[in-house]
Parts: sequence; C-alpha cells; structure tokens
Amino acid sequence: MWYNDVTMRLRNIPGAREAVAASPYCVQDVHAYRGRWRELFPGKRHLYLEIGCGKGRFLIETAQRYPEDAFLGMERFSTVLYKALKKLPDPAPENLRFLLLDAEILTEVFAPGEVDGIYLNFSDPWPKERHRERRLTSAAFLRRYREILSADAEIAFKTDNRGLFDFSLEEAERAGFHIVRKTFDLHAEEEMRRDNVMTEYEERFVSAGKPVCKYIIRQEE
Repeated sequence: MWYNDVTMRLRNIPGAREAVAASPYCVQDVHAYRGRWRELFPGKRHLYLEIGCGKGRFLIETAQRYPEDAFLGMERFSTVLYKALKKLPDPAPENLRFLLLDAEILTEVFAPGEVDGIYLNFSDPWPKERHRERRLTSAAFLRRYREILSADAEIAFKTDNRGLFDFSLEEAERAGFHIVRKTFDLHAEEEMRRDNVMTEYEERFVSAGKPVCKYIIRQEE
C-alpha cells in the first residue's frame, strides 16, 4: 500500500476559512494577479511557489533564509492554511504570501514564465491507480507547471514514499523534464542536504530513521 503518515483525515477548524479570508498574508483575489505577481514583491529577484505548503514551516524558514527572493505558499484546504498562518513569526517575512488555491487551476492564476521554481514537499501519494492523475508529480500536473515556469526553472520534490518517488521519476521523463539530481536517501548525502530546509513531516520521518527521497528536475529545451 502507498498510504503513509502524510495521508490523513482533515479536521474542521471553526473559523479557519474566515481567518484565512481576513489575513493580510493571504492573497484573496488570486486571478487579478495573473502576470502581476511580482508587483506584490518589489525589487525581489526570483519568485518561487510551494504547492501544498502544509503547516508552512518549510516556506517560512526558506523565506527568512533568502530575503532577496519572493515566495508563495499554496494550499487547497483552509484548515491547513490556517495553521500555516498561525505559524508566521512577528514580524512575518515581507517576501512571503499564501494562496488558498487548487493546483488544477494554476494556469488560470499564473502567466507563462512567471514562476522561477516550484517546491513539492511530501505530497499526497493518492495510492489508488485510478487516482494517479491527481498526484502532484504526475505528467498531467508537470505539464501544467511547464506552462508557468521560466526557462531555467527547477522543480524540487521530496517524499518518504518510495513508490511515489519511482512513479515521479518516470512521469518527469514523460512530461519532458530531465533529472538534474536525485537521491533515495537525502539525509545520507552531504551535498544534497547542505541547503535543505526540513518540513514538519520530514523531521518526523528522519527521527524515525526513514529515508527521504528527493529529485530536482528541469524542463528540457
């Protein structure tokens, strides 16, 4: 079976949707910014997107580490995004914003070439074969990413699920990407983990001695 600790039942949090709608750190009219996302971040060098940002630890720390760049965290569930907003430090990084958005409509929200890199961290494995197209590393989604990525942009993907990782490597080639780097045990390779920022799930898996897989891919010219 492909189920792992990432696949979980979401609990409703009263007031979560209202809190997300009221947060100055969550962009509300996302369609209005298509082709204009950099206006939110004057003077920033690159724009990066995390799809499925979860509780936000990875992107908050990454934004703090790289203040010269801009970061968007995308999550489809208001209950999860609410938890990410609650984790923002005071003051929050000025180069970070969140979106309540489903990845299926990415191309409606981002213009061609607008995003300089994508992070996919411990995405839902969608273990049933009939749901393979829902996996965020499927060829179907990778083709959507191609439409919004700049020429030299990379996609970085991490998972503890070996079955999902093997599938993702095959799908990357199907979608016209080449593998820049890959590892089946991220934390055993010094070069690959040097700039690594851990998520909440990653810390749990590493503490339990589970290997984390990672790839970095780039679209073929």
